[in-house]
Amino acid sequence: MLLIIENVLSKEEVQQFRAHMEQATWESGSKSAGTLARSAKQNLQLDDASELATGLRNHILRKLGNHPLFVSSALPAKIYPPKFNCYTNGGAYGTHIDSALMPIPGTNMSVRGDLSATLFLSEPDEYVGGELVVQGIEGGQGIKLAAGDMVLYSSGYLHQVKPVTQGARIASFFWVESYVRDEKQRSILFELDQTIQQLTPKLSATDPELIKLTGLYHNLLRCWANT
Repeated sequence: MLLIIENVLSKEEVQQFRAHMEQATWESGSKSAGTLARSAKQNLQLDDASELATGLRNHILRKLGNHPLFVSSALPAKIYPPKFNCYTNGGAYGTHIDSALMPIPGTNMSVRGDLSATLFLSEPDEYVGGELVVQGIEGGQGIKLAAGDMVLYSSGYLHQVKPVTQGARIASFFWVESYVRDEKQRSILFELDQTIQQLTPKLSATDPELIKLTGLYHNLLRCWANT
């Protein structure tokens, strides 16, 4: 699965994010990498514990909670608190796979990485290179989105960020534990939900076929959801 979700943040919101980030202190991204990934990771990150990172991530979480396409596609049970990174001066992240289980700092909870997300905060013409490449997914070659847009893809695939040779690529990234762990089941539910949403404006709320489709969706979700 790979899905582009546009306008998660408006251009005005992105500008506000960037204005705050210009005053921020960035640290080496290798601090949050696993043992194998550490040698492949060359970027900068905001301190997760900082007041700035906390405020920005909470804003993103509020937006995601009200975004129908994200909710429909991800069926989120838990979201790892969004982090923020910057690739510049040749910075890159070589081919790697995201961890399956990620403890949330300061809690006794962890998130199973079913889906990975990158929310772009730089416009494509602000930097050279920096493409996200997801191996094994159609359409996963050279992803470079407009600021405010997000890519959502299955965490079990190898992926990388190409070197940024000019400018700076700033983004937020996070992981989602879905109520439906199986990728194929989740895709079926997403397609069915999107079909229902497309039909709803065209049919009466009491249309028996629409009611039947809606019941099918919820019964499949009931069978497949992990709670």
